[in-house]
Amino acid sequence: MKFVFFSPHFPSSSSEFAIRLHQEGATVLGIGDAEYTSLEPRLQAALTEYYRIDSMEQQDDILRAVGFFTHKYGKMDRFESMNEYWLESDAQMRTDFNIEGTKADFVDNLKQKSKMKDFFQKSGVDTVRFLKNPDQESAAAFIQQNGFPVVVKPDLGSGASMTYKLSDQEELDYFLHTRPEDTEFIMEEFVDGIILTYDGLIDRDGIIRFQASHRFEQSIMKVVSDDDHLRYFCLKDVDPEVEQAGRSILQAFDIKERFFHIELFKSNKDGRLIALEVNMRPPGAWMTDAINYAYDVDVYSLWAQMVVHGGKGEPPAGHYYTGYASRKDWKTYAHTHEEILQQFGAGIVRYGEIEAIFSRASGNRAYQFRADTLEGVRAIADYIQAERH
Repeated sequence: MKFVFFSPHFPSSSSEFAIRLHQEGATVLGIGDAEYTSLEPRLQAALTEYYRIDSMEQQDDILRAVGFFTHKYGKMDRFESMNEYWLESDAQMRTDFNIEGTKADFVDNLKQKSKMKDFFQKSGVDTVRFLKNPDQESAAAFIQQNGFPVVVKPDLGSGASMTYKLSDQEELDYFLHTRPEDTEFIMEEFVDGIILTYDGLIDRDGIIRFQASHRFEQSIMKVVSDDDHLRYFCLKDVDPEVEQAGRSILQAFDIKERFFHIELFKSNKDGRLIALEVNMRPPGAWMTDAINYAYDVDVYSLWAQMVVHGGKGEPPAGHYYTGYASRKDWKTYAHTHEEILQQFGAGIVRYGEIEAIFSRASGNRAYQFRADTLEGVRAIADYIQAERH
């Protein structure tokens, strides 16, 4: 298999996927804007060739790179990045060079939140009521029907950037008068609840080869707006209701040979499971490693085996609950790093700094840890994030 890996160096987990592809026998051809000498040695060894471009935003530069590889190695079998930001570039290259995978005519359904809603309805999973491109008149009618608070967010994009909870008319008026003119927004009803994810691998035949689930008990929107620290937990088992909803959504989108990350609300009010959004790529914030620690697997290898050889084998069972707890440089914490290691010992499985571009949502540095129970990982997170007042 000849696999063009777009941006194999960023985010940092991308290199692990590229390395595992090479280990499975694929010819891995990298395209990126970093100097080759700056790539980590393990990634350099995994790449058969690397084509450096000046800008990842310039389609002509990417076209020339893929054209060069095609002329030298023959028709490419796959073109992929592991980053939500490059979904459109990925799809355009697959379209231009007739490479298997999602094409340009479908990618908006995976990028625009308003278009995702149609597929949620097709899946039969509840979704939040929403309004596209709110203005003074349409927003008033929407709020008349649904009440405050409401959430506004860019229709296109991932994460919680420019996502706001509006609690009254004054906040709504401020948003309508100050929002960027070059960004289309959607307005959604506010759901008080936790986020449960459905993550995993679906093969080229539409068979789910691996599944996992994460639990977020904080509002990510509030984490970003307050510049707060983040926590989440990778669960040992996938809730049957989450699995059923996730499988229905994947079937509605008819997605094949992908790492998927589906976000669902669990309403505190009535217990309903409500589809929030889909991301057809690996989850961020160290969640791939959370899966590895919870299931004692190498999910990077599972993905590479699926892509190169097709689906095979039985999915592993979970062994632990894995937690993630970040810290913010501006906060003062009650316990030192040394005290954390002394208190929990081998339960701490990873500690490191977060890439600066992700630090607003994910923290400046973070711990991963595991325990036999959800209460166990929650207690470790409480200890790590306890603040000194």
